[in-house]
Amino acid sequence: MPARITTIAFEGAEAHRVEAEVQLTSGNIAFVVVGLGDKAVAESRERVRGAFAGMGLSLPGKRIVVNLSPADLPKEGSHYDLPIALALMVEMGLIPQDALSGYVCVGELKLDGQIAPVCGALPAAIAASGFGMGLICPEANGSEAAWAGDISILAPKSLIALINHFKGHAPLNPPLAGEVITPAHTPDLKEVKGQEMAKRALEIAAAGGHNLLFVGPPGSGKSMMAQRLPGILPPLTAAELLETSQVWSMAGLLQKGELTRERPFRAPHHSASMAALTGGGLRARPGEVSLAHNGVLFLDELPEYAPQALDALRQPLETHEVIVARANHHVRYPARVQLVAAMNPCRCGMGGVGKGACGKAPKCQRDYQGRVSGPMMDRIDLQIDVPPVTVADMALPSPAEGSAEVAARVAAARSLQAERANALGLGVSQAINATASGSALERIAPLDEAAKTLLMQAAQQSGLSARGWTRCVRLARTIADLESALSGEATPILRRHIAEALIYRRATTKEGMDNNKIPHSLSAS
Repeated sequence: MPARITTIAFEGAEAHRVEAEVQLTSGNIAFVVVGLGDKAVAESRERVRGAFAGMGLSLPGKRIVVNLSPADLPKEGSHYDLPIALALMVEMGLIPQDALSGYVCVGELKLDGQIAPVCGALPAAIAASGFGMGLICPEANGSEAAWAGDISILAPKSLIALINHFKGHAPLNPPLAGEVITPAHTPDLKEVKGQEMAKRALEIAAAGGHNLLFVGPPGSGKSMMAQRLPGILPPLTAAELLETSQVWSMAGLLQKGELTRERPFRAPHHSASMAALTGGGLRARPGEVSLAHNGVLFLDELPEYAPQALDALRQPLETHEVIVARANHHVRYPARVQLVAAMNPCRCGMGGVGKGACGKAPKCQRDYQGRVSGPMMDRIDLQIDVPPVTVADMALPSPAEGSAEVAARVAAARSLQAERANALGLGVSQAINATASGSALERIAPLDEAAKTLLMQAAQQSGLSARGWTRCVRLARTIADLESALSGEATPILRRHIAEALIYRRATTKEGMDNNKIPHSLSAS
């Protein structure tokens, strides 16, 4: 009967159970690995051979057949080295089968028998816990895997250390979970002078989880304010921390098992490819939109991104997940992000007004802003013009209100949303305004006649789409929630909330692109 060791195959952030079977048979001396593995899996036989030689062991002079079952599930990565080596040791009689029957094994082998770290230790530990088993992983991944909770974990440095543990010569101590770290310095809104309108938009975006776009000339503070958004967002909940950490584990970004409750902030360069943004490549690694899961994805110089790469983000922004299609399987990563973008009004940077105005305006503005598709712009709730900061603003002292004060109001508004969602029996996915939809949105954001009339007028005059209508209602609900957080009394959606929400949306029709704002009669309402 062949020796069997349980291991893991990853599909995105999901872990599937795999059995590594090893059998020694008569026939031509060979070392064969089957089971739909990639190049790294095929090369594992040489790493196992080298690790055995490094320990002073030789492979048996028989035909060694390794089967990774189920055979129709694609297997990628070097973490199959350790289960193959352990199954081979069981077959050779070096380790008893029952000693390993309660463990899931992952790890890459070096030629001297040391066990190298691998990606995905945390999802593997969570999967092992779901199987009712323990985990054997590299020593470097032990503190990361320990975050899985009440699970037996062995984290040896080498194969020799693991053998000595099972023989009782040198038992391994269970690893301790890594620390929860706090960033040394978080950018503060007190460092931003002027730009009160943009700060208001940033607060609304944080309170409701809305997507945000800053449009302004160079040096107006667009990137500076975007970098301060994580500082006013509430910290990750325990469930969100675990979700986010699993994605980062798959990307190999968890150092020493250290986690942080600060929301992720990812700012890829505008030269990033579609695969870099959404995920993909040879092993379908998570992209920037997944690494920003439960956090902020900041796209600076928005029109400079490849149009195909930007449009690939349209579906993840709606469905909150990325599906990387392969010929024989699909890889799924979570992507619940808050998009914040920044752009200049035109290629020269200054736009059509003020000192240094573009001489080709408004055509230059239309051409440059037109590089971002209408459907992509329609998914951005707040679109704010950021004028240059004046000399008078720069001469003023730092603002009295900083990120701490704004974060308190944001937390109060988020608390109202969570309480309302619980009272109405809505799921976690609809707990913040930006994700509410369908009948749930109608229940949390009913419009009175005056507010509905204004929104209908705006839809007719500025070409507001059905998606734009929904996003305006969500935005108005957040504005009302911030007002409720200040007053301490529940505030329904009124005409003034709809009016402010409409001011933050730039029309995507041709007329709207020419005017670059909603009709004056509506904004004045």
